[in-house]
Amino acid sequence: MSSPQLVVENLEVYYGNIRAVHGISFHVNKGEIVAIIGANGAGKTSTLRAISRWMVKVGPKTRMTFEGHDLLRYPPHKVVSELGISHVPEGRRIFGNLTVWENLMLATYARKDRHNLKRDFDMVFDLFPRLAERRNQKAGTLSGGEQQMLAVARALITGRRMMLLDEPSMGLAPLLMQEMFAALRQINREGTTILLVEQNAHMALKFAHRGYVLETGNLVLEGLTMDLLQNPRVKEAYLGG
Repeated sequence: MSSPQLVVENLEVYYGNIRAVHGISFHVNKGEIVAIIGANGAGKTSTLRAISRWMVKVGPKTRMTFEGHDLLRYPPHKVVSELGISHVPEGRRIFGNLTVWENLMLATYARKDRHNLKRDFDMVFDLFPRLAERRNQKAGTLSGGEQQMLAVARALITGRRMMLLDEPSMGLAPLLMQEMFAALRQINREGTTILLVEQNAHMALKFAHRGYVLETGNLVLEGLTMDLLQNPRVKEAYLGG
């Protein structure tokens, strides 16, 4: 692995006067897959929102850089268009009244490298053949798994350097879950760094290279995923003993 692509230092996230994330620090190397696991309310979603600059307030001591750029100086749309960081939020947030193709085309609005669009669309439809079959279908009529595929495909079209994924396995049947993670692994092989948060700790740790464990806004464990899978504390709390 290469040097850190994303560096987060002393991240605090506030909702009003409530502190959801308590000064955590971590990094993601270029080309890595990194998982953040933890129970509901641990601060996982808030961490991703802080990185993508999505409607959360961070503390005054927080420092975040991406490829040397100060993330705190970027509004959310420029995090995507200039830095190439895309965010697949929990709940997918696709446009149900638009077709699959229209959802994907909307994701290209800020792309400056128009000459690469065909390559990226070809990659998306190769990864997710069902989307190719349903390209003229309204997104709201897709199954839950297909909607998740569309959310990931849209993020891939939007930004290729790093993808932030919030609960990508949520609501998916086991077979679709396996298909989704296989596609994400291929996206990573093609050069996109992945940072995901997951409640399905076993799946996340099997998928990622390294992991961090959050509990009530605090970072309590970190390491190679092969080590975390064998950690007694992780086994008891997240892997069913």
